[in-house]
Amino acid sequence: MQYTRLGGSGARVSRIALGLGLRGQGDAAAAERLIATAFDRGITFFDCANIYGLMDDRGYAGRAEEILGKALKRHRDEVVITSKVVSPVGSGQNDRGGSRLHIAREVERSLRRLDTDRIDVYLLHAFDAETPLEEQFGALDDLVRRGLVRYVGVCNYQAWQVCDALWTQERLGAHRLVTVQNPYSLLNRSLEGEMFPFVREFGLGVMAYAPIGTGLLSGTYRADAPPPEGSLWAVHRREAFARIAARAEQVLAAVTAIGRRHGATPAQVALAWVLSHGEITCAISGADTAEQIAENAAAADVTLAAEDLQALDAVSRGSRMLLDGAALG
Repeated sequence: MQYTRLGGSGARVSRIALGLGLRGQGDAAAAERLIATAFDRGITFFDCANIYGLMDDRGYAGRAEEILGKALKRHRDEVVITSKVVSPVGSGQNDRGGSRLHIAREVERSLRRLDTDRIDVYLLHAFDAETPLEEQFGALDDLVRRGLVRYVGVCNYQAWQVCDALWTQERLGAHRLVTVQNPYSLLNRSLEGEMFPFVREFGLGVMAYAPIGTGLLSGTYRADAPPPEGSLWAVHRREAFARIAARAEQVLAAVTAIGRRHGATPAQVALAWVLSHGEITCAISGADTAEQIAENAAAADVTLAAEDLQALDAVSRGSRMLLDGAALG
């Protein structure tokens, strides 16, 4: 496993992180084994959220935090844990967003579920245009000053929104963002336009989620066959799969061919390509099984040659926005 600093902070994290969305995992004990395997393979960065739960079912919201806290209780000081706030957690008027009220309430709930006294990186899960940024980032800074949160970040922001956030923090004298979290893969290269130059200039980290195209580059799916029954694309995104799969086939063929030359799987090649970009702090694996995370963790040790990177760049150039937010959400 490789390790690096998280943005401009002094904290060091593994370059492969485990995401706890648990979209394909319905068994808590198996999820604990998944987390234990990740730790045993050198993964020290665990990405969670207050809405994550088994089988991506909002009826289980918060369950992922409980499972993560239990699984890592003995190793708490050896790992870096994230959680998130803003997404809806109920039908009440204050059950969503970046208000001081909602943030203060949700961080307490997350701390209880994680069974910990602090969250290492607390992220706003989405841009909230209805709440003043001064309120949102003032509330986050209060959590840092109280010791409940160590660092703060944002998810799914555009570059101009990150810039606005940094300006707001500077005006407030608040602790600065250390990372952004956005989708990035061979099937979605939109970060390269504005976000990459921005984070280089301002010293922010990038946590890349969906690095294997939400599984499309894992080798599990084929364009000439329907998605396997019970899989994420079969259950939640069958229509999107029919639209996307054929266009993703060329990219999948390329990562498969390169993988054969390196003795690596398609997923490992796709992950290694993401990690080859200096702007990327970590690739978040959304693995659902211990076997999948063991495979993905090994991607940190795959080094792609210059000709491999050139081939992948060429084949994915026309697919840079193939997986948009609608397909991922």
